Amino acid sequence: MSIMNALSVSRRPAAAFVVIGLFWGCFAAHVPVLKAQMGASDALFGTLLLGSATGLVSAMWLAPRADHWLGARSMQFGVVALSLAWLIPGNMTVPILFALSMALVGLCSGLLDVVMNARVSELEADHRRPLMNANHAMFSVAYAVSAVIVSFTREAGVAPVYVFAGFSIFCILLAPFLRMRVAHVAAEEGYQGGYPIWPIALCGAITLIAFMSEATVEAWSALHVERTLGGGAAEGALGPAMLGLTMAIGRFSGQAVSERFSEIPVVIVAAIISASGALIAAVAPTPIAAYFGFGILGLGVSVIGPIGLALVGKMVAPHLRTEAISRVAVIGFSGFFFAPMLMGLASEAFGLRVAFAGVALVLISAVPFAVLVSRLNAADRKVALQN
Repeated sequence: MSIMNALSVSRRPAAAFVVIGLFWGCFAAHVPVLKAQMGASDALFGTLLLGSATGLVSAMWLAPRADHWLGARSMQFGVVALSLAWLIPGNMTVPILFALSMALVGLCSGLLDVVMNARVSELEADHRRPLMNANHAMFSVAYAVSAVIVSFTREAGVAPVYVFAGFSIFCILLAPFLRMRVAHVAAEEGYQGGYPIWPIALCGAITLIAFMSEATVEAWSALHVERTLGGGAAEGALGPAMLGLTMAIGRFSGQAVSERFSEIPVVIVAAIISASGALIAAVAPTPIAAYFGFGILGLGVSVIGPIGLALVGKMVAPHLRTEAISRVAVIGFSGFFFAPMLMGLASEAFGLRVAFAGVALVLISAVPFAVLVSRLNAADRKVALQN
């Protein structure tokens, strides 16, 4: 199936991925400004981002219920709520208020994230073909475009609150097009399977590693370029833009790869490639060398998270799919909030070069989890044949 056909089939959730990508790209490129706006140290700023984690954990419990209540309007509600939530952080100068505003952002982002990934998984089941990478690629495209736009607005001296407001208006205008029927699946008669703890835990770990690594580059690449390597504001904003661009390329390529190869070998190869990119960024002597490292990291890490989400959708019973994806999504996307805090603490103690080297170690740890998922799949197939 072609990439364009995959996006046509999943155009409504793909638009939701664009919304989230626009806002997080805008935020990543504004990190140096927001940090300076509050006068926060690396460690404090990373800790403040834990506010987002609080909201995201809440989303894990609320998303399946909200999806049931809102039905076809779930993505519409999520887009409007997230667009309004992002109006607040860009105007914050008091650290505690910034943390609270990011908690609201985390809640809204988590709700939309779970719902849109569940819709993609339902479409994958209906059409019996992979769609996850193409949709996540749209997040990356939007993320890169947003970061490039911010590189110009920062050079022009536009305050973050006005930039966020512009993106909010655009995204709210998309909401009417995101109404989508929900596939409510009842348990099969005689179903005796237990709750899929191991598929959720293992796929969640793979997704967490991918998104933690992605989050460190999103939140700290601009600072690495500007502070460690002496780049300007526009050069700093191009760090996350490079990540978003190469992740888009990687995910569009991953759409084709996922139709031809088994998921587990793809995860293992991607982890090795992305880890090498993190090491290049860590030792880079110039901004251009850092961009090269961020690009390799983006190409590799781009397919790991979507595959983790797609895998759990295939490994659990259909009536548990939305709930399982919500758990894996929240485990994975918590990396977007815990990673910046850990990165901030590592940067404060050892510097950003050492912190980025640590990202390489995190990425390599995806390999043993992928092997465990492969063994679990093999065991499940053996049981199915015996029955």
